[in-house]
Amino acid sequence: MGDDVYLKLREFMNTLPVGYPSTPSGVEIRILKKLFSPEEAELTMQLKSEPEEVPAIAARLGMHEAELAEQLEKMAQKGLIFRVRKANKPLYQAIQFMVGVYEFQLKNLDKEFCQMFEEYLPHFGMSLMPVKTKQLRVVPVESAMKLTPMVETYNRVRELVEGQKIFSVAQCICRKEQEILGKRCDRPKETCLGFGDLAQFFIDNNLGRAIGKAEVLKILDLAEESGLVLSPSNSQELAAVCCCCPCCCPVLKYAKLMPRPADMVISYYQAKISPELCSSCGLCLERCQMAAIKKGEDSYRIVDGRCIGCGLCVSACPTEAISMMINLGMEPPPKDFLQDTLPRIKAERHAIQSKARTAVS
Repeated sequence: MGDDVYLKLREFMNTLPVGYPSTPSGVEIRILKKLFSPEEAELTMQLKSEPEEVPAIAARLGMHEAELAEQLEKMAQKGLIFRVRKANKPLYQAIQFMVGVYEFQLKNLDKEFCQMFEEYLPHFGMSLMPVKTKQLRVVPVESAMKLTPMVETYNRVRELVEGQKIFSVAQCICRKEQEILGKRCDRPKETCLGFGDLAQFFIDNNLGRAIGKAEVLKILDLAEESGLVLSPSNSQELAAVCCCCPCCCPVLKYAKLMPRPADMVISYYQAKISPELCSSCGLCLERCQMAAIKKGEDSYRIVDGRCIGCGLCVSACPTEAISMMINLGMEPPPKDFLQDTLPRIKAERHAIQSKARTAVS
């Protein structure tokens, strides 16, 4: 089949919600070759982007159910496709590269793959820059919201956790990848939280371990203690919560390099410092992950456009000079990550591409 099947697979994956853009170097093809056999590439392209039972897929493809079921499960175990379970039956679907196939390679990371991923990441990230809807958002840590009135449930991560039944925790793939590349981060590793179908996939694939609600809450406490930014799925129903650091997380790393990180992420809050209460101790400066705080003449101040609303500075302030202020005019996040957030991203991408094609013609 040669490279042809991988070129077709790239085109297929580019039709999925966040896309899979081509590059001048062809690194995206090298990534696919490392992950997929030609046969796996062919079968992936026959799957839909919503879950299907094996008999339906087999009938559509003209294949024997038993043989197909074995192939699909093997590919799901390799993290090449996604599996959900309904009434104890497995359903399979094609899944996007990130968040998706990349995160499912947690057990398979090696230096070659990490180097290729780092080469590809800027191209992938730039392709999503114009898209308004993001896959993740930032919510304030719990302690920062104690005195904040009328906080919507979707901005209280602990309340979101209360509504879930299946929980998993896994190593942070970003910190693992950076360590493989010789850039070890000293912050906690096992902090990547999954919920519902995503949690079940991680548990079934031995990518993470099943935990209870109490341990989820302890991990959220640990994240706050460790200065990690809470980045849940951009949805009202939790799919995942990443506990991120700007040295390893690609989103925060590149946002911090920008003049206005707040424009790069979705956040419903930003910090506000009351000058009359500020003692100029500088603890907030150490706590801030985005270089969003500067020393003024009489107090510290928030740099316009740099605060992403993580709330980590609030608990560090001994004089309670920092509070969280809501960003006005923002719409609630989509309800469900797989059913609403990703289709919205896909629609926005297609609208941008159509506009670009019209402009060229």
